[in-house]
Amino acid sequence: MAPSVKDVAERAGVSVGTVSNVLNRPDKVSAATRETVLAVIAELGFVRNSQAAQLRAGTSRSLGLVVLDLANPFFHDMARGVEDVATELGYALVLCNSDGQAAREERFLRLLEEQRVRGMLITPVEIGSERLDALRRRGTPTVLVDRHDPRVDCCSVAVDDVAGGELAGAHLMATGHRRITYVTGPLSLRQCKDRLTGLRRAVADGGGDPDTVVTVAEVPALKARIAYETVRRLFDDGVEPGAVFCANDLLALGVLRAAISTGRRVPEDIALLGYDDIEFAADAAVPLSSIRQSTLHIGRTAARLLVEECDHPRSHSHQQIMFRPELVVRESS
Repeated sequence: MAPSVKDVAERAGVSVGTVSNVLNRPDKVSAATRETVLAVIAELGFVRNSQAAQLRAGTSRSLGLVVLDLANPFFHDMARGVEDVATELGYALVLCNSDGQAAREERFLRLLEEQRVRGMLITPVEIGSERLDALRRRGTPTVLVDRHDPRVDCCSVAVDDVAGGELAGAHLMATGHRRITYVTGPLSLRQCKDRLTGLRRAVADGGGDPDTVVTVAEVPALKARIAYETVRRLFDDGVEPGAVFCANDLLALGVLRAAISTGRRVPEDIALLGYDDIEFAADAAVPLSSIRQSTLHIGRTAARLLVEECDHPRSHSHQQIMFRPELVVRESS
């Protein structure tokens, strides 16, 4: 059986309160007593129950983070940014992967509430979910990450995806392309829809007709394998897109594989542009042009907003932070 605070107190010959002070308020204990108690703690192998102590104090040093797809390097890097700040400020981070499933997301949010995390960061499957509304009604500090909706009464950190789509479209139009296929995940996802809006706007600004220049290939998930299979079918049907803009870099890597495996040259036969500028983009078989998001910075900013709201729940005004992406041109376009 694991040793308790009482066991430490009895072995050290002090009160339970003194052991508690050594653990939580060491300045209130003499140096000699502190050394005695710490020596007994080491001898017995005592490990404090931080969760119980936090519940007694009415506060927690844990934050919850629920992401859409941890297999996507974008969310992996964003989580690293959150973890950097959490560690710096003395918080533990509980990371959950909803895998884009509303039921799974709801289960994680409920579990995190039961664990009494201090606050939550979430990339929700749906902005207007009842579970998110319930969190805010119960006073749980919440920050949306990679999501933005001015109607939602909480902080958010996101990227201007319309502007990202415009950057992509302007680049492809400037390099002479008048046939652009947009390979995207479900257009029900705001990011995918906003990037298409920006692309069509840039085509119109460049003198093209978006209805004839832009073709949309919508796939059920933002996965490289699905993009590969989709584009292979397009090739089999005789479609030669000229240029392909993908809603994320994983899709673009799938398109790149499809092109190379069928003997097509990138960018001579197909210009290719991704989104996110993940670490693998620059190291692809043909280095991938991409729309860069400051992923680590997004995570760090969101974590700082959450901790600020946790520490000052009434005085803190909800901030809706929107970053601008940038175009990174490499060999693929």
